[in-house]
Amino acid sequence: MTQPDRRMERARSFGPAAGLYDQVRPSYPVEAIQWALAPLGPGHHRVADVGAGTGILTRVLTSMGHEIVAVEPDPRMREQLSATTPGVEVVDGRAEAIPLPDGLLDAAVAGQAYHWFDGDSAHSELARVIRPGGIFTAVWNERDSTVPWLVEYSRIIDPDREPGRSSGRRNVDSFGDGFETVEQADFRHAVACTPELLVSLLKTRSYFLTASRQRQVELDAAVRRLAQEHPDLAGAMEFPLPYVVEVFRARRR
Repeated sequence: MTQPDRRMERARSFGPAAGLYDQVRPSYPVEAIQWALAPLGPGHHRVADVGAGTGILTRVLTSMGHEIVAVEPDPRMREQLSATTPGVEVVDGRAEAIPLPDGLLDAAVAGQAYHWFDGDSAHSELARVIRPGGIFTAVWNERDSTVPWLVEYSRIIDPDREPGRSSGRRNVDSFGDGFETVEQADFRHAVACTPELLVSLLKTRSYFLTASRQRQVELDAAVRRLAQEHPDLAGAMEFPLPYVVEVFRARRR
């Protein structure tokens, strides 16, 4: 299987884990999303959540009072989104083919999704649906790479992390010719975690979902061993799992 084919397989792998994904994946701090959309000014805006998944970021946006359309290609993820986020418009689409009119949006956001987009095609399509002066923003919850046990956890569950990201940080320098210079900011938060939650989070990763059954068993065992044996976790029934939220935004030209 070629690298692009492997990437596509992993991008499409989340549907079977939609329920667990929605239950255990972390949300986003409101202040991070406020910063992402701040250039729009105060008020309620028309925003698309592109690659919305099960609606984790969608729910943050709706809580802020924005009018949201959730764009998601996987039918099982859309089903979960609709079940947990009533009243939100949900459409079948992807970043490279967004089923919305030209210039409809004040903003589009991509939470934990931009790295799956086909860059040039997605950039052109995002520029088409966002009005001039609007905003596109890409957001990631990244495990805090300054925490030793999380470094080891990441090594287990992300063994093929893309080159140049050993530190866990993203590098986004452009959203294409339709957008101005990308700005970036970090925000920190933490969630309460348990050894079982670490295993559940593993089971929502594309690497795990596309692995062989034998490899899945090995990964499960490795995470359980980490929780039992790492000096920062051994014997702990609950502990903080810290994240750095990396936010990239750019204004539509």
